[in-house]
Amino acid sequence: MPVKHDLYEDLNVSKAEVDKRRQGDEKLSRLLDEYQGADAAVVDAEKAAANDDEVTKLKEKRLLIKDKIVQQWEYPNTQGAGTGKF
Repeated sequence: MPVKHDLYEDLNVSKAEVDKRRQGDEKLSRLLDEYQGADAAVVDAEKAAANDDEVTKLKEKRLLIKDKIVQQWEYPNTQGAGTGKF
């Protein structure tokens, strides 16, 4: 049975912390919305018994969005990790 991915556990933060940060960070908010959509697409594809390639692509997309969320979480108000723009 497909289950939603627990982003808060991955980030090691509470939902309340994310909601508070989200209010003051438009980019983070947009990424979180994208992540929710991507996670729902994975769950829907798994429920529909989609082929493995399709599910893999959806999971990769979700992971890329999660990586952007982590960068935004760790490096707010910058272009991200390793850009030299602080």
